[in-house]
Amino acid sequence: MQLDLLILAPLGSILALGFAAYLAIKIFKKSEGTDDMVRIADAVREGARAYLKRQYMGVAIFFAIMFVVLMGLSFMGHLPIFVPFAFLTGGFFSGLSGYIGMTMATNSSARTTNAAKSTLNAALNVAFSSGAVMGLVVVGLGLLDLSVWYYFLNWYYTTHPLPHGMDKLGAVTSTMLCFGMGASSQALFARVGGGIFTKAADVGADLVGKIEAGIPEDDPRNPAVIADNVGDNVGDVAGMGADLYESYVGSIVATSALGVAAFGRLGLSLQSVTIPMTMAAVGVLSSIIGTFFVKTKEKAEQAALLAALRRGVFSSSILVAILSFFIIKFNLGMQYIGVYWSVLAGLIAGVVIGLSTEFFTSSTYKPTQGVAHQSLTGPATVIIGGIAVGMMSTSVPVIVVAIAIMASYYLAGGAASPDMGLYGVAISAVGMLSTLGITLATDAYGPVADNAGGNAEMTHQPKEVRQRTDALDALGNTTAATGKGFAIGSAALTALALIAAYRDQIHILGGQINLSLMNPKVLIGLFVGGMLPFLFCAMTMRAVGRAAGGIVVEVRRQFKEIAGLMEGRAKPDYARCVKIVTAAAQREMVLPALMAIIAPILLGILAGVDSVTGMLTGAVVSGFVLAIMMANAGGTWDNAKKFVEDGNYGGKGSAAHKAAVVGDTVGDPFKDTSGPSLNILIKLMSMVSIVFASFIMANALMK
Repeated sequence: MQLDLLILAPLGSILALGFAAYLAIKIFKKSEGTDDMVRIADAVREGARAYLKRQYMGVAIFFAIMFVVLMGLSFMGHLPIFVPFAFLTGGFFSGLSGYIGMTMATNSSARTTNAAKSTLNAALNVAFSSGAVMGLVVVGLGLLDLSVWYYFLNWYYTTHPLPHGMDKLGAVTSTMLCFGMGASSQALFARVGGGIFTKAADVGADLVGKIEAGIPEDDPRNPAVIADNVGDNVGDVAGMGADLYESYVGSIVATSALGVAAFGRLGLSLQSVTIPMTMAAVGVLSSIIGTFFVKTKEKAEQAALLAALRRGVFSSSILVAILSFFIIKFNLGMQYIGVYWSVLAGLIAGVVIGLSTEFFTSSTYKPTQGVAHQSLTGPATVIIGGIAVGMMSTSVPVIVVAIAIMASYYLAGGAASPDMGLYGVAISAVGMLSTLGITLATDAYGPVADNAGGNAEMTHQPKEVRQRTDALDALGNTTAATGKGFAIGSAALTALALIAAYRDQIHILGGQINLSLMNPKVLIGLFVGGMLPFLFCAMTMRAVGRAAGGIVVEVRRQFKEIAGLMEGRAKPDYARCVKIVTAAAQREMVLPALMAIIAPILLGILAGVDSVTGMLTGAVVSGFVLAIMMANAGGTWDNAKKFVEDGNYGGKGSAAHKAAVVGDTVGDPFKDTSGPSLNILIKLMSMVSIVFASFIMANALMK
């Protein structure tokens, strides 16, 4: 009976990928518009493909080296033989999710511009459908990867000897947990590399174009404008797709692994593994239904546009809330229905975090309007105000996640069994991510709308076209910030589940962990872990600064040396700027990404498994708060700039506008490079710790 429910996972995968294909075909049937619109779209597509090709070639070298390392550990007896192959598939599907999303986005921007010639709703439909393809591809490929590995490993361990100290489902989920390391590794490279690319181009284009030259955003005379549009796709779409793919599968496999530990002695191991996978499947159906609720009227204000997206997300969440009750009742019975309330705790926490993020980043509300007002006194006060709003915005998500952890732990039975409580915390993360198909759509549509506005500006479309794309773009800034808050909130819950899975792995290997705060090894780990997110952000922020500096120099050179460029009689060398940021992003992304892999192994060898546990805990706490602060501060600065551009405080070209642009350029790497990469960092370190646990125990200097 239970196996019949597990078949919902591959069926959910087929449904998600099938509906994504339907939406893609529907989008491709729409016209890209005039020859000029197609030419601009082709230039962006070409640049995005060239960047991803170069990035994937570099990442492939890393994966080849790691595969050899993991195979060596397998032959030495530290890992099951399937872990190296699981690592490869996790990375492959994570990268594939990003590539498909980027392909759809670059093929939808001009179509959105063309649709904006008719109505705002038509433009919203194209852009949102493109985002929905991204969301459904992520969940579809995630469920496909999970299903293939589950059924293969279940068959294998039915006919072959089990690893020492494990039952069959324990061996299955332990190996599946390890493919998350491949997904996280690929996601971190994609997020960091894409983030450096997009924000270096954006900052360089704004500093020279808007502030120094005084030309509009996305003006075709700006040599960095194509690089900026390419960056939106490789960073905010491809990077985000890879990021949320690993979040999605990571939460499911972590919950499954904890379920075996929590319910194994009760004879409910299979049921506990079934629940997160079937919840993901019903989440697919709920997300598809939710997409039909997203529509708006012409001349809609920000509040109406937000309401349109909310209808889709809320309807999907309600469906998941209803269906999850029957899934848990059927699998565990009413005796353990507290697990259902843990799911609700995660769903509610996700909604509240989204509403909080919206309040602090949308120009509809006072925090962002206040930062915009500070532009009247110069860029310094804009920066001070934005940082203050970002810091203040951390309070609600932290309190909400704390309540969700407490509620999900005790509602699932944590008072009687700590393992069941931890399963409740993990399943709350699955509940938060179960509607990823539509929540990711509300995020991924933003870069499409942004590129559509750029296409409208560069091809000199009528004023109302740019007004419609700007309305969608401003909404996209808010939904992007909401998506980042949602991602880091779920990451905090998933990371806690992964730390528990690391503890279980140490116990399976015959080790013990002393988590007393009087243990100096734990304290060492806490301090190191608390520092690592700041070091990581410093490295990625400096990388953006250096790469942006190169773009500033190049744009200034072209403005000075290309005769007739400012008068519109000559064309800039767009390709040169794309080449500069591509090379910089590939070079700069390596060290921050390697830090996440090396840090837990090195600390484990030097100070033992207790220090690694402390490090993972410290990184979750500081990384969660820092990521929320940076994402929301960046979103606030961006929408404060757009609030001024709408005609407030002097509008475009005024001193207030220039001050707001400076704040926006500071916020760019906050919200699109460093901040969103932190949720991958904290999970990747946990994954690495689990995979290398046996090696660390065997080689630790302080045992």
